[in-house]
Amino acid sequence: MKAIILAGGKGTRGKPYTEYFPKAMTPINGKPLIDYIVKYVKSFSFIKEVIIISDFEGSGGQIKNYFGDQKNITFVQDSQSGTGGDLLHIEKKLKDESEFLLWFVDNLCAVDVKKMREFFKKKNSSACIATRTKRKEETGFAVVENGVIKEFKEKPVMKLQLSECLGVYILGKEVLKKIKVKQKQKQINLSYDILQQLSKEGKISAFDIEDNEWMDVESPMVLERNEKMVKKIIKQMGF
Repeated sequence: MKAIILAGGKGTRGKPYTEYFPKAMTPINGKPLIDYIVKYVKSFSFIKEVIIISDFEGSGGQIKNYFGDQKNITFVQDSQSGTGGDLLHIEKKLKDESEFLLWFVDNLCAVDVKKMREFFKKKNSSACIATRTKRKEETGFAVVENGVIKEFKEKPVMKLQLSECLGVYILGKEVLKKIKVKQKQKQINLSYDILQQLSKEGKISAFDIEDNEWMDVESPMVLERNEKMVKKIIKQMGF
């Protein structure tokens, strides 16, 4: 099984930091974000190769320079044709794979890829997305009755009405076939152009990460603000 790491985003939410380095190189305890993700996915014995997609002709070159010629890491230039277009771009590298892992680089989480893969197969799905049904809020809440505050809840863990989707997917061959049908489009968005229809056909499973923490790493500021959570996630990842 191969793991694809999408690290080609412009990092607009991370400005001004991402004007100097790509989001994938956001530092965490002296190491870039992408280093943790690569080491984590490689810790699963069935992951035989990691393919990193980024703008290596631009700031993404920092990623390539960081890893150098490490074994089983392949670098592919961003196709600039959307998330679906990027997968079509590396179709030949996935021709012998029945399924593959897709990880958006700004997702920091100890997703149990082994269990997720088993769940994907059990559900006989075309795609499986890591989800969560609860999260710890960053702000305080209050219990209100008749316009009167009865109690304060400081940064509570909230049960979500809708499952929140993380940027960690396991995708089967059928997804690539669906993308290929739309190859004439200049931009192919994986979620809206491909997965939306598959969801209506009941072909996408949801793997709940349960009590594991997840963070959308926008910028160093987000990491600094959530220092305790970052440490917890890194520990869950085994580092």
